[in-house]
Amino acid sequence: MKNTQSAWSREIPLREQLTTMKRIFSFAKPFLGQFAASIVFAGLLAVTNALLPRIVQTLIDGYFTQGTATVQVVLLFGSLYAGATLLKAVIWYFNLYHYNMASEKTVAVIRNAVYTKLHKLGMNYFDRTPAGSIVSKVTNDTETIKEFWTVFLTVIEGLLGLSISFIAMYTLNAEVTLWIMTFLPILIVVIWLYQKKSSFLYRSMREKLGILNAKLAESITGMSIIQQFRQEKRFQEDFEETNMSYFRSRYQMTKINTLLLSPIIDLLYTSALVFILSFFGFDALNGFVEVGVIYAFTSYVRNFFQPMTRMMDSLSIFQDGIVSSSRVLEVLDNEEYAPEQNEQSDAKITSAKIEFKDVSFSYDGKHKVLKNISFTAYPGQTVALVGHTGSGKSSIINLIMRFYEFYEGDILIDGVSIKDYPLSELRSNMGLVLQDSFLFYGTIKDNIRLKNKAITDAEIRKAAEFVQADKFIEALPHKYNAKVIERGASYSSGQKQLISFASTIVTDPKILILDEATANIDTETEVLIQEGLEKMRKGRTTLAIAHRLSTIRDADLILVLDHGEIVEQGTHDELLDQKGVYYGMYELQKSGLTE
Repeated sequence: MKNTQSAWSREIPLREQLTTMKRIFSFAKPFLGQFAASIVFAGLLAVTNALLPRIVQTLIDGYFTQGTATVQVVLLFGSLYAGATLLKAVIWYFNLYHYNMASEKTVAVIRNAVYTKLHKLGMNYFDRTPAGSIVSKVTNDTETIKEFWTVFLTVIEGLLGLSISFIAMYTLNAEVTLWIMTFLPILIVVIWLYQKKSSFLYRSMREKLGILNAKLAESITGMSIIQQFRQEKRFQEDFEETNMSYFRSRYQMTKINTLLLSPIIDLLYTSALVFILSFFGFDALNGFVEVGVIYAFTSYVRNFFQPMTRMMDSLSIFQDGIVSSSRVLEVLDNEEYAPEQNEQSDAKITSAKIEFKDVSFSYDGKHKVLKNISFTAYPGQTVALVGHTGSGKSSIINLIMRFYEFYEGDILIDGVSIKDYPLSELRSNMGLVLQDSFLFYGTIKDNIRLKNKAITDAEIRKAAEFVQADKFIEALPHKYNAKVIERGASYSSGQKQLISFASTIVTDPKILILDEATANIDTETEVLIQEGLEKMRKGRTTLAIAHRLSTIRDADLILVLDHGEIVEQGTHDELLDQKGVYYGMYELQKSGLTE
């Protein structure tokens, strides 16, 4: 069977890991001062750790073994040890404080950069990337990078601790110190082996966690559909399979961690301790050995191997951080940008005349979904788009809204290519109403304003009155401050659509885009919706997709699409007289055989 291992599950080469670290470090530049301060305190901490055993060793060998200790001497050395311990605590506090604060700020910058980049990516990226995977990168992966930064503090503290402990041991007994250093090659081999085995496992884990999040998000969003069609068991089994796959990858990682991390260091530490005691033990058989030296040496060996233990334990976090950093950088490196505009242009939309000139379009670059589309919507006119599913109606809307780039033909507004308008000019003059209205968590007022602080409360009320949304809003206990829960679940489809109308009309757009605006509305609410739409369309150039042909009878131009081509066009009456595709669709709907 052919191996279909994901690219994200492969082993990460050392050079790629170094490149990833270098790029992630670039986000820390604004906070180098705090990182540097932390490193200085880490050095002071290592020196303090080296001084503590010397205080005890001097007391033992200089006074206890000589029999010259007095109460004053004991109190003096006790005070020195207590003072050094207190100083160590203060230094350690500032060391951790500066490093953790700088780390938090760095990760906040990374998370903002990823979130900002997501808003610049084109719809193609979101079409092929599950929402759960994107959320995992913005939340889980950036949170892992925060832990990743602690690895470098551990390494810095460890290297300083190793260096100071080595110097302290060497000044006590050079021969024993050099023998202890023979354990280092073993440690280096273990680190190399761990890095080689763990890198691809961590990639696999992160990939499977993204899939797990994607399935969870999909299930929560579609819970009503799952329950309606009694698919709970199938989704549970599917989720359990994905969850077990993630568990197995974590299980493999746990086995490697338990074999190659702390246990190896503990074994090396114990071996070094046995060697030291044996060395000094044999010396004691032939002469006098200072007890304080033995105590200091065993303390330094502990200080020598403890940083190794922490550094080895942090290797798992390091590999996890490398993988998470790679996934974050994958988003930042993505070049599937939203269509670019000529932001230097000062073109303004005035009368809002829309022209499509021989526009062809493909989502994948291979299969055209629009073929030589040409039509004109004159200022104040309504052009309706009808056709079966997949005929290209939504693609036309996607292009005029600049959600996707087109490379054949041109779209003009007031005689100027749509590409030559600043995006702010397009967005401020286009109002889009979708079939499924999406409401954000907050209040009705927030959803009409949509974070635009320039819109006043009076303008919000005026917009609601204009589309007749005020009738149900004023009946609510808190009126415009009424709460909106996630996706507006507490409101009917019609009420959500009216709020959507208000948020569209409050900006007074010159162009109105209606994408199945009445498809999911009950008959009673549809009267209000239709009246609201009629008022909204007056004086505005409107492109409207409609399945209910009765709703576009008054359109100035109706385009009938089939497989990406305009097969018929004209007014409602003209198309009925032609007795073609539109006539067949209309008669079918009228007979009640379709929606």
